[in-house]
Amino acid sequence: LGASSYTFACATRAQKVEDWVLCTISALEYFGGVTRLLVPDQPRTVSARPDRYEPTAQRLFAEMCAYYGVALLPARPAKPRDKPKVEAAVLLVERWVLARLRKQTFFSIAELNAAIAPLVVDLNNRPFKKLEGCRRSAYEELDKPVLRALPVQRMQIYTFKSPRVNVDYHIEYEHRFYSVPYQLVGQQVELRATSCTVEIMHNNLRVAMHAAHPRKGSFTTLAEHMPENHREHLQWSPDKLIAWAQRVGKACEMVVRWQLEHRAHPEQAYRSCLGLMRLLRTYGRDRLEAACARAQSIRAPNYKSIDSILKSGMDYLPVAQQAVQVELPLHENVRGANYYH
Repeated sequence: LGASSYTFACATRAQKVEDWVLCTISALEYFGGVTRLLVPDQPRTVSARPDRYEPTAQRLFAEMCAYYGVALLPARPAKPRDKPKVEAAVLLVERWVLARLRKQTFFSIAELNAAIAPLVVDLNNRPFKKLEGCRRSAYEELDKPVLRALPVQRMQIYTFKSPRVNVDYHIEYEHRFYSVPYQLVGQQVELRATSCTVEIMHNNLRVAMHAAHPRKGSFTTLAEHMPENHREHLQWSPDKLIAWAQRVGKACEMVVRWQLEHRAHPEQAYRSCLGLMRLLRTYGRDRLEAACARAQSIRAPNYKSIDSILKSGMDYLPVAQQAVQVELPLHENVRGANYYH
């Protein structure tokens, strides 16, 4: 902190933007309030476009500054004197924290931070050499009274992506697929994800929000995102389809059961059954039942066969007349039925 030099330190596994943001949030919580200004360096993880005069912060870092209401003023590249108190604090942490831990072995970041925390407290309680008091007392007198209050809830860490909507109106994030309105197929959207939620934005408007799925390869689809012809499939289940077919007739029921049992994917059976429903509206119950019976007799209980039977009027003929007697020619290679007795 600027006036008191009150110092916070913690260890991280890496120096990604998520690490910088978490460390900054942890520092504000350690200080017990929010400063009006942050003065970081300009690594790529903080500044998307480092610049001497108008640096551009990474999206997540900018979101953090907006959430906590703090201004960002990065130090100029290669100008450590823009933040002399930070440079002095780094030297003190190396001497009074890291040096005291140099002979110890740690097996996790949490374990290391648990060892760092009391040493940081000790550092802040060490008396000044040329001033009265210590960093802690100076903080209580100078910085703490003017810090602004922390938000009620800690900011969630977001991951930002800019995927393009696939032809199946889903976007991919970490090998999981989430639906968006089908009108956005082929367009680029902005994804903002946390460990719990996946939020999708388009033109600065939220168009979809999903709970994060725990399993890779999974699909999360909302009915309102689907085209009308795809949405029709959702209201049906195998039991409902069989119940509908029973109201038409026994032959129709057998055809529906065959579709459900012999299709490689349930969606294929649903589409065939929806086709049968269309035929019912077009040709009526009696003709559809007769066509289903004829389709079974020729061992072709599928939608295309039934549709062809109805179009050609073959459903009007009795099923018994379906068989055609074929006279075999007299030939020495034709043995006849008696040969097999």
